[in-house]
Amino acid sequence: MDLGYGHAPIWFFHQPLLEKALREGLSRFPAAELRTGTEVESLEQDGAGVTVRYHTSGVRHGVRARYLVACDGGRSTVRALLGIPMEGRGGQEPWIAISGTVAEEDAPAECHVVCDPVRPGFVGRGPVGRFRWEFRLRLGETGEEMTQPGTIRRLIGPYVNPDRVTVERAQLYSFHSVVAQRWRVGRTFLAGDAAHLLPPFMGQGLVSGLRDAANLAWKLAWVLQGRAPEALLDTYAVERRPHVRALLEATARLGSVFTARSTPMAWVRDTVLRGLQAVPAARRFVEGFRFKPAPAIEEGWLLGGRRSGRKAAEGSYLPQPRVRRASGQEHLLDDSLGSGFAVLSRGGSPGTEVARELAESLGARAVTVRSAGVPGLGDDSVEDHTGRLSEWFREHGADVAVVRPDRFVFGAVPLARMPELRAALGVEEA
Repeated sequence: MDLGYGHAPIWFFHQPLLEKALREGLSRFPAAELRTGTEVESLEQDGAGVTVRYHTSGVRHGVRARYLVACDGGRSTVRALLGIPMEGRGGQEPWIAISGTVAEEDAPAECHVVCDPVRPGFVGRGPVGRFRWEFRLRLGETGEEMTQPGTIRRLIGPYVNPDRVTVERAQLYSFHSVVAQRWRVGRTFLAGDAAHLLPPFMGQGLVSGLRDAANLAWKLAWVLQGRAPEALLDTYAVERRPHVRALLEATARLGSVFTARSTPMAWVRDTVLRGLQAVPAARRFVEGFRFKPAPAIEEGWLLGGRRSGRKAAEGSYLPQPRVRRASGQEHLLDDSLGSGFAVLSRGGSPGTEVARELAESLGARAVTVRSAGVPGLGDDSVEDHTGRLSEWFREHGADVAVVRPDRFVFGAVPLARMPELRAALGVEEA
């Protein structure tokens, strides 16, 4: 199911495979270097940069940079050194996570949540025959007891033939619902688990960290290149923290529904869910994760500094339909927008030339959106054969839209408001 952004709302993956691909991918960037087995000891900040002292195998080293981004996990050393407290609830009830592979002919067909008040859990199917089973521990159960082979067989037995399972790992964990009180101290920023820890019920932990990186990376690049004042970096937490808090609260509510201990409450939940299944619109709402808080920006680096309304273009996530190049090749919109800023214009309007001039001033990519059936030349225009982008321009009464590298809309305006858009971007009229 696609919510309009070109991809399914939730994906399952095998973390070791993803991390292997990411590490191998670093070789594409000569400026990137991965140093493993290191432990940070201290950091010092001044007006020009940050100095980090660390050791590897007992040997001390130092490194200095203009800025530091701490993505060092839920037990962040950098966060502790900065004395930043976490807000929320941590170390909640223990669960056991069991990972392994299953012979394909015996593999469960789908993922599902186990809404059992006695033993709530989750059965998740990943790639290449991998599965993950998670169950909440009961009072009095210990980690030593629960990780025994016999106990694991009893836990997964109702869902799969345990004789056909190769268990790779079984470990206990406690989930947290916390967010850092501050995300920036001087020239140091927190991101990912160092800045927030979410319960697993909505699968938003990793992607929240990716959103942090997408928000902060281009801002750091602009400041380092001298294209923006350092104050732009203050918008990182302003833009990201409210969405993380909304996700945290929604995830906690969803978890309380899934893991209700009370038998009467579980009966009410089950009755309501069965009723929702009978209503197609309600079922689509639940199955499509439409209850998940949208990743909108309410305040920050936007036209006007904040959204003008819940349905405003600025601060919204740009839809990503499939489009066609002049050659007839079909692809997702991102393939035409590139990885940086983009300026979109509605084809057939005077805004096309204005958008090109603005894109040139910004160092952005200009893309003209043509209506279905309208011919075009070159890769700087796309055919909106689904009509979604044309509809989006009409909804917002816009001829030109500026899209940030993280795919949030800076602003979308009619031609009459182009001077306002240029001024907000610090671009003089050609």
